[in-house]
Formats: sequence, C-alpha cells, structure tokens
Amino acid sequence: MERRKFLKNAGLAGIIAAGTAPAIVGAQQAIRWRLASSFPKSLETLFGGAETFAKNVTEATGGKFTVSVHAAGELVPAFGVVDALQQDTIECAHTAPYYFFGKDETFALDCAIPFGMNARQMAAWMNDGNGMKLLREFYAQFNIVNFMMGNSGAQMGGWYRKEIKSVADINGLKIRIGGFAGRVITKLGAVPQNIPAGEIYQALEKGTVDAAEWIGPYDDLRLGLHKVAKNYYYPAWWEGSTQFSLLVNAKAYHGLSKEYQSIVRQAAADAHIEVLARYDARNPTSLKQLIAEGAKLQRLPKDVMDAAFKASREVYAELNSKNPSWKKVYADYSRFLADAYQWQGIAEGSYDQYMAAQKL
Repeated sequence: MERRKFLKNAGLAGIIAAGTAPAIVGAQQAIRWRLASSFPKSLETLFGGAETFAKNVTEATGGKFTVSVHAAGELVPAFGVVDALQQDTIECAHTAPYYFFGKDETFALDCAIPFGMNARQMAAWMNDGNGMKLLREFYAQFNIVNFMMGNSGAQMGGWYRKEIKSVADINGLKIRIGGFAGRVITKLGAVPQNIPAGEIYQALEKGTVDAAEWIGPYDDLRLGLHKVAKNYYYPAWWEGSTQFSLLVNAKAYHGLSKEYQSIVRQAAADAHIEVLARYDARNPTSLKQLIAEGAKLQRLPKDVMDAAFKASREVYAELNSKNPSWKKVYADYSRFLADAYQWQGIAEGSYDQYMAAQKL
C-alpha cells in the first residue's frame, strides 16, 4: 500500500465516521502508547516495521495518537513482551509469537511452524480463511488483540561450524533455533536453544552453540554470522515463512474510538507489506555479498528434510492429543495448507521452478 494512499484512506474513514475533519481531531483526547519490540535496532527490517507503524498512526491522527517504539531490553526483555502486555506495563508489542510457545503452543500458529505455510498462504488464511477469527479467539484468553505486522518469507537454514552431510550430523548439535521447531529437531538428537537476535553472534563465536539460524541473507549479513561460521544451509524447514505480529493489550485497544481502531489496523497492514517487501528486495544482493565474503551455500540433505518432516508430524499428533486450543486452530490451518499447496504446486510452484532454471 502506498503511504499517501494509506493516509488518504485512513483520513477518509475518520471523516466519514465523524462527519467533519475537525471532529476527528477532537473526537478523542491525546493518546500515548508504548510499543516494546522483541528485536534490536540494528535489524532495520523488523525494528523498522514497528517504526513504520508508529509513524503511520501519528500521521493519520495529526499527532493526537503517538506510539513510542522501544528496542528489545529497553522496556522489557525480548521474550517478556506478552507478560508485559498482560500486566498492563505496555500497550503493544511487535514480536514473533512463536517465542511464547512455552505458554501455549498455539502461539506458533500465528507465526511459523515446521513445514508450514509460505507468506502468501499465511496471508490468505489470515485474511480470507479462518485464521484471524480463530487466533483472535485464542488471544482473548491472554487479553490480547493481534494484527499481522510483517513476514520474512521463506527463511534460510542457518550457519554451521561443520558441514551437515546426513541426518546423523544433527545428533548432538547445539543449535540456536526459534519457536517450537526445537521440539522437532530434538527428535533428531539436536540440542536447541532459543537466543534473542542480539546475542546470536556471541553465542556462535564463543561456541555456546554449534550452529545458529536467524532469518535470511539481509539480516544475517547485518548480524555478521558468516564471520563465525561459514556453512550456510537452506531451506529452513521450520520457517517456510515467519509472520510477525502486533500484539495489543485488549483494554488499551477497546478503549480507542472506532476511528482510531481502524487506524491501528491500517497502520499495521501497511507495515506488514513493507517488512515483506524489504526482505524480498534486499535478500538477493545480500546473498551474493555473503558468498563473496566466503559463505559456503549448501542445501540440507534430503534425509535431514525427510526425518524432520516425520518428526514434525509426531509432534503435531502429540499436541492434538493434549492441547485443545492447538487442536482447534491446527485442524483448520492444516486443511488450508493442504489445499493451498495443491494449487500453488500447479501454478506458481511450477512457474518458479522453470524461471529459476533460466539464464536471466
């Protein structure tokens, strides 16, 4: 969405609802929200998504509604934003919901699960399927209202000190890996660790972990991960896409006027598109630079992929038997996924394969 179009639409919605432009400004007292990001400022793609959201809100309300954006650790720790929302410490957060799978595995379905949806499928499920409805019902028990706010697209499989030649090389591997993909890779004998972005380089450099994944070429280059591990694998079977979310304290959100609620929704949607566009635009040249600086690009062996796929199905079956919230949302998610890949395999999948093989 073009920024001017966003502002025009947001302003128009307020004018129609309130009757006149001056009434919009006076419809609600000045509001100040604090947004806690789970990401460091150095990751301009993700942290920048929150800044875009805040800028949109301020511009659309003529400065009557402002959002201050705080990097991970400034207000609360990267993995502490959900607790802070529930405790009314902050009004909103920008995060990867799968960080909170320890509270309930269902959080991951608002973000990424192993062998899950790609970015377009996720957007379709959320916006035109049952995704948003089901997740709003889930988040209500945490007094949170969720909004899509960014997607990484398909991710890379990470950086490894040693080559991975077969599934046997996963056994005993200490790896930084996000979300509950750790539960899947544990079944392959690995030792997963959930480390915030700002601490990954040091952990890999000091040998705290043998391997680490983050997102993809652009962010990996900025974190300098290729300087401490040269073997760069793909694809990230655990993140066919990763959806980031704006999580809002329900009391704060429902305390807004309908006009301001609409602005929050549109501001998040604009930031969502911007984050995905940044990754799609910047990853290609960043990958070339990583290779030029010594990264060894390699595909994960098929037996690793097959073993991980089998393990993921075992994990999902276990969750279906013990977590009612997961079972309810995953049932719809998995049906949508199966249909989506039948279609995309015929259309875009075959087209992409052909184009990738051409000399462009």
